[in-house]
Amino acid sequence: MNKKILVVAAHPDDEVLGCGGTIAKFAKQGAEIHVMFLADGASSRDGSTLTLQDELKVRRAAAKKACNVLGVKSVSFDNFPDNQMDSVVLLDIVKVIESTISKYKPEMIFTHHSGDLNVDHRVVNKAVVTACRPLANNSVKTVLFYEIPSSTEWQIPSAYPVFTPNWFVDISVELVCKIEALQAYRDELRSWPHPRSVKGVEYLAHWRGATISVDAAEAFVLGRMLS
Repeated sequence: MNKKILVVAAHPDDEVLGCGGTIAKFAKQGAEIHVMFLADGASSRDGSTLTLQDELKVRRAAAKKACNVLGVKSVSFDNFPDNQMDSVVLLDIVKVIESTISKYKPEMIFTHHSGDLNVDHRVVNKAVVTACRPLANNSVKTVLFYEIPSSTEWQIPSAYPVFTPNWFVDISVELVCKIEALQAYRDELRSWPHPRSVKGVEYLAHWRGATISVDAAEAFVLGRMLS
């Protein structure tokens, strides 16, 4: 696989939760994968004993470690306000994504689903869709939306579109790598039965796998595919 792939995530850990196994699988197949984080991932937190700058250093170090485990070629960070991306002019976010697309010219993009409970996820989805409009000079041919445990399934069904996957990637072999990468974010993990626990992530992968008769899978909604 010689494809260039861009993963656009609101926060560090979203890339592993949403498509970590797929990243690992495609990286092993020779894809060039870039990950960009848009929100700072820390400024909305209360009760931390660390300064904001120290919190950012910890979170970004974890992201680099996780992405290294998955085989990602490059990682970039922006500083949009955490859990407040709806306060930012959408065009400003779109321009950052367009600049990255122009730099790497990915053929495929993975990003958040439009129906997530987390407001940053919804804003990132809208910005990516805007940046990936099918113009003649846009390199992006395929746009896929991933699910995030404790955000996608927690949304009220009548409020936003429901995550109904129609694209699956078999990660039976790569699930171990996904969990190893997830361990870099140990401070973000919760205890079972929280969905953002190691066991919760494993159960979801096995359930998605069972729906297509494999041991483990990641599920996506196909937004657009040009061939």
